[in-house]
Amino acid sequence: MNVQGVLHAIDGISTWVGKAAAWLIIALMSVVCLEVFKRYILNAPTAWIFDLDNMLYGTLFMLAGAYTLAQNAHVRGDFLYSSMRPRMQAGLDLVLYIVFFIPGIAALIYSGYIFASESWAIGEHSTVTAEGPPVYQFKAMMPVAGILVMLQGVAEIVRCVVCLKTGQWPSRLKDVAEIDVVEERAHDIDEAARQRGMGGDLNT
Repeated sequence: MNVQGVLHAIDGISTWVGKAAAWLIIALMSVVCLEVFKRYILNAPTAWIFDLDNMLYGTLFMLAGAYTLAQNAHVRGDFLYSSMRPRMQAGLDLVLYIVFFIPGIAALIYSGYIFASESWAIGEHSTVTAEGPPVYQFKAMMPVAGILVMLQGVAEIVRCVVCLKTGQWPSRLKDVAEIDVVEERAHDIDEAARQRGMGGDLNT
C-alpha cells in the first residue's frame, strides 16, 4: 500500500468512528424530549438525566475530533494561512503539529488513561445528582478519543511532509457536506482574486 493509500485508510477509520458517534445525537435528542415530557407534563423529573445528557454529548464531541481533523474542518485562527502557497502552509502546519499537537494529545491520552483506569477500579458513579449513573465508561472515551486524534494527526504530519516534497497537498477521503451556493460562489471569487494577486497557480 502506498502513502496515499495509508492516508486514506486512516481517514476512513476517523470517518467511520465520527459517523458512528453522530448517531448519539439521536439518542441525546430522544432523552431530552422524553425528560421534557416527564418533567412538564407528568411532573415526574428524572434526576440522572442531566448526567446522561452530559455523557452523550461529551462522547459525541470527543469521538468526532478525529473525523473533523480528517475533513480538515477545524477552525483556523490565522487569516493569512489561506493566502500562503501549499509548501508554506505545510511547513507551518508541521511546526505546529510537532510543537503543540503531539505534546497536547499525548498528554490527553496519558491523563485520560489515568482518569479512566482509576474510575474503572472504583466503579465510579456521578456525584452531580442523587443516584448518579456510572461514569467510568464515559471517562474511558478520553484515551480512546486521544488515540484516534493522534492517529489522524500522524496522517496530517505525513501530508505535510509529502506537500513539502511535491508542492501539492495529498488528496483526502472526502465525505458528504452541505453546499451553500452563495458561500461557494464567494469562495470562488476570493480564490480567483488571490491567484491574480499572487500571479499564478496556488498549487505550485
